[in-house]
Amino acid sequence: MISAAHFRAAVAAFLLTGSAGWAQSLTVLPVNIQMRPGEGATSLTVINQGNAVSAVQVRVYSWDQSTGTDQLVPSDRIHISPPLATINPGASQVIRLALRRPPEGREDTYRILVDQIPPPAEPGTVRIALRLSIPVFAQPKGRAVATVAYSIERAEGRNWLIARNNGGRHETVRDIQLVTEDGRTLSIERNVSPYLLAGATRRWQISGDHNALSGPSIRLKAITDAGPLDQSIKLPIMP
Repeated sequence: MISAAHFRAAVAAFLLTGSAGWAQSLTVLPVNIQMRPGEGATSLTVINQGNAVSAVQVRVYSWDQSTGTDQLVPSDRIHISPPLATINPGASQVIRLALRRPPEGREDTYRILVDQIPPPAEPGTVRIALRLSIPVFAQPKGRAVATVAYSIERAEGRNWLIARNNGGRHETVRDIQLVTEDGRTLSIERNVSPYLLAGATRRWQISGDHNALSGPSIRLKAITDAGPLDQSIKLPIMP
């Protein structure tokens, strides 16, 4: 996987008045933080590309998927400096992150929330605050890898693609396709996070003709951190 630290994400927030639009844009670099084994500190930069002063608040949350969905809980395991900042137009602010405790056994995962603090509202004004969520992956000492097993299951009257990560590192799964033996491509639920954290299970709902899942197997294709994935999955016996 190419680190997202090499990419730039620009997200705009608009504060609309009754007479004119006042655009405020914040850019955060990087959009994905990978902390290598033994690395205890890193940073991100918030850039104000708007035309007015912007105040931001930065908080850290532990990130867990033990329930099958993303769960965020406030955490003090990463020290943030500064947690509050005021950024002038065209200026930037470096936010320093330091682990209070190194990860043990498997990767620790967090999300850094950068919230724009809008100025006081005026009569007839609609103010839309911006929130950016930055994933942080802190790797333990030693070699931590993702070990993902895929299956097709039927539950709640629906068919699901299931992914279980029994490894010590997250996996990213994108551009998922299920291809039947006769060449049909089944639709997969798209509004699902691509991240599969260590020890977690995620599922994607399968749409379309249920009879397409009546054969002995189906082909799974996707793009993962390790590269293209192309494997056969045995299908369960459908009622």
